[in-house]
Amino acid sequence: MKENKIHFQQEQANKLEELGSYLRQCRTQQSLSLEEVTALTRIPARLLHAIEEGRLEDLPEPVYIQGFIKIFAEALGLNGAELASAFPTGITLEYKKNSWRRLPAAQLRPLHLYLIYIFVVICAVSGLSLLVRRSAVRVVTREDYLQQTANFVELSNLQQQLETVEPVFNNSPSQNKPVQVDVTLQERSWIRVVADGKTEFEDILPEGTQRTWVAEEKLIIRAGNAGGVLVEFNDNISKRMGAPGAVEELTFAANPRS
Repeated sequence: MKENKIHFQQEQANKLEELGSYLRQCRTQQSLSLEEVTALTRIPARLLHAIEEGRLEDLPEPVYIQGFIKIFAEALGLNGAELASAFPTGITLEYKKNSWRRLPAAQLRPLHLYLIYIFVVICAVSGLSLLVRRSAVRVVTREDYLQQTANFVELSNLQQQLETVEPVFNNSPSQNKPVQVDVTLQERSWIRVVADGKTEFEDILPEGTQRTWVAEEKLIIRAGNAGGVLVEFNDNISKRMGAPGAVEELTFAANPRS
């Protein structure tokens, strides 16, 4: 039993190291720092760093680690549920054989067999009912935690956006400004917008979002999933920023005045 536990812990450590290395690679490809991911996920940077380094001893219970991996991956535009399910949590059930089967047949009389039969049936029904209830509680608890964790992070991000939101006119189109870029997201992506040297927006936008930014001289747009972002400059034909999953940056400048 002890050897099995040690083997399972080693399996968890190996899988965490593999997932952490992949998440770090995706994060660096998108030019995101741990502090930026912390701002997006509300997960402390020390825990994100421990996940990337595969340090199982610096992290909480496995079910919490699984939730962190899901949120971390979704912040990078990845399939969080699929990556989280690859990390084992160690919820297992054990069954024991009935010891009465080992008794010699000659020692069991008809009355004894009848009483043992009744006892075994009662124990089997009670045990099966208990195992079903425990299994249901474990599954519901795990799924509820993952859902509650995701809801908490989404609520925190929404609250942070409401607290730091810019006035409405900063994001509304203006016919008086020579640079206007319309952005449409066909897939979820991280977006950063710099207008005339000032960062106007930096966050993850969901699929289907349509936004417009304007500038006097120059507008820079950087996307973490360029294949899912369409841009339209000054009411011209919209175009895709780049390949799916690629980090791309485009600069839009005003036409020089004659």
